[in-house]
This record gives sequence, C-alpha cells and structure tokens, in this order.
Amino acid sequence: MRIRVTIAVMVVALVFYAVVIGAKGLAMVGSGSVVGTTLGIGVLVLPAVGLLLVGRELQFGRQSARLADVLEREGGLPVDDLPRRPSGRVDRSAADSVFTGRKAAAEAQPDDWRAWYRLALAYDDAGDRTRARAAVRRAIVLYFPHGS
Repeated sequence: MRIRVTIAVMVVALVFYAVVIGAKGLAMVGSGSVVGTTLGIGVLVLPAVGLLLVGRELQFGRQSARLADVLEREGGLPVDDLPRRPSGRVDRSAADSVFTGRKAAAEAQPDDWRAWYRLALAYDDAGDRTRARAAVRRAIVLYFPHGS
C-alpha cells in the first residue's frame, strides 16, 4: 500500500508540474515572437513526453504485477530462498546457478510467459535489471498479445 501511495503522490506532482509548465509554454507560444513561440513549443513537448513515459512505466508495473499474481495463484512463483549477503543482496554465485536453469527453461519454451517471468526474476537476483526488464517485457507480450 505504501508503494501505491508513493506512486500516487509522484503522479500528482508530475501532473501539477505539467499543468504549470504547460501554462507557461502556452503563454510563450502566445507571445507572438518567433523565439517565444519556439521555446513555448519546446516547453509544451517536455511535460507531454514525461507524462507519456510515466504512463508507460505505470502500465508496465500493472502488467508485471498481474503476471506475478497469476503465477502466485498457480503456485508457480519461485521461492525466494537464495542466500543473501549482509547488505541484503542475493549472493551472486547462488543467483548465477539458478539463472542458468531458468535461462535454459526460457530457451526451451520461448512462447511460455511463465518461463520468461521466472527468468526475469533470476536476472534481477543476479543484479542485471536491464535484462530483467527485457525478460518481463517478453513475458508481458506473450501474456497480453494485443497490449491489453
């Protein structure tokens, strides 16, 4: 619940920022000067791009959470029992050993969203967030083939 409240506060702050900056951009566009109009258009584009990117991240979060919920209901979420360092991070060698099996499973079943989601968890445990997100995106495409 705390995460949802934090996300909501951040989205409200972004929308407030977009409205305030958007008003300034409209004023600049209405100034009548070439420089003011050009700058105003630029100022209007930035909040729009920011809102678009935040919207995509929120959709990614909702969809990945939905996959986790489905996998948990099916009893298919892997147990998080990997040894951890004092910092709380997963021991790298243990994560690497799990990763090998999950990668092989995803390669053996390239159309199975569950295998890709589990691979994403293994990437995350190994500290590779970029590949973890890519694997979750693959799982999302397989589960939501039409972008639902």
